[in-house]
Amino acid sequence: QVQLVESGGGSVQAGGSLRVSCVVSGRTNSIFNIGWIRQPPGKEREFVAAITWSGGSTYYADSVKGRFTISRDGAKNTAYLQMNSLKPEDTAVYYCAASPYVLKVTTVPYWGQGTQVAVSS
Repeated sequence: QVQLVESGGGSVQAGGSLRVSCVVSGRTNSIFNIGWIRQPPGKEREFVAAITWSGGSTYYADSVKGRFTISRDGAKNTAYLQMNSLKPEDTAVYYCAASPYVLKVTTVPYWGQGTQVAVSS
């Protein structure tokens, strides 16, 4: 099993920045991709960003490219999502997610508890 514990998030005005972190424990050697999936109010969950656990490749949703940066620290078993130039439409619950495969909303086996990000205009 893999456990994911998130921290960070909060409230910010449009144009501001926030960082969320995800500490990973358990069978980390079973992880291929780790990233974030968000759920805006009243909407379905959507992919945000992912990084291979080896740290070699990153993937972003078109809506966050150029504004969000995903990274990982292998020594700390922690992944980070740096969010800059935040927009009100970025408001959502952000879930850390990990998978032995490509990170897809419908097939993610491991989830964090979620952290709220609220962006006001």
